Formats: sequence, C-alpha cells, structure tokens
Amino acid sequence: MAVTLFTYVQQYAHALETASHILTRGAEHAAANGVSEAEMLDWRLIEDMSPLRFQVMVVCNFARQWPARAAGLPVPADITDDLDLAGFQAAITQAKQYLAGLTPEQFAGRDEVPLTIAIGPSMEPTLPAGRWLAIFATTNLYFHLSTAYGILRSRGVPIGKVDLFPGGL
Repeated sequence: MAVTLFTYVQQYAHALETASHILTRGAEHAAANGVSEAEMLDWRLIEDMSPLRFQVMVVCNFARQWPARAAGLPVPADITDDLDLAGFQAAITQAKQYLAGLTPEQFAGRDEVPLTIAIGPSMEPTLPAGRWLAIFATTNLYFHLSTAYGILRSRGVPIGKVDLFPGGL
C-alpha cells in the first residue's frame, strides 16, 4: 500500500472509532461505580492536565480540521469541550462522516503546498501540508487519544491494548 496524504484520513477515522469505543467503556465503568458521565468527563491524569472532555474534543477537532487544511478545504468549526457524553459521541460520528466524504483526489499534489498556521499566540510557522499532517497533526491526535486512554485506565476502566483496535486492523 502506498502512503499518501489521503492515508491519514483512514488513520484518523480509526482514531475516532477508538475514541468512541474507549468513551463507551469508560461510561459503562462509571455507571457501574455510581459515577456520573459528567464527572467521568472531568477526570484527569493529574490536576494540572486537561480533563478527558478536552482530550476528546482535540481528537475530534484535529481529525477533521487537519485533513481539511492539507486538502485545501474550508476548515470545519471547532467543537467545544462542554458537550455531554452523547454530544461527544455525536461529534465523533459527525467527524467520521466528514472524513468519509473526503477523496484521494482532494489530496493529490498537496504534499509540498506551504501552509502557514497559527498554533499559539506567537507561533505561525509555514510548513508543507504533508509535514503538518504527518508530523504535527498526527502526533497531537495520538497524544490526546493516548491521554484519554490513560485517564480512563487510571480510573480503573478495564481497557487494554486490544481496545485501541475496536474495528480490527
């Protein structure tokens, strides 16, 4: 299989499926232990880190917005981190639907197209679209997905490595 920028669309869809799956497992565990969904979404690994709700928000936003940028498409609006569990599951579904509508042709020839993106108050680097997607976006997407996984594991949710592949390989 040749790797192209479009390859990341399938990879991001898989990450969204994983996020949905571990959220479901987390909600089942929370309910079985008398913990509300709202409280679960506020779980953190450590007090100065962002909560589960933030991690899921970033996964949803990065999964839609960075492929759009790489393809030169309008960037979908942010979802916020104030959603409830059903809202996050709906956002994940909508993100997967967005990705399902993308085509390889939209990414063709875009690997070296320079993109200037503000990623902080004083950072606005220009990098090729392929580098933004393959390095910056993918690293961040998996950081936040892994952090969500870590938050749930730290609270006793019975998930393991197999739960990272809910739809198979």
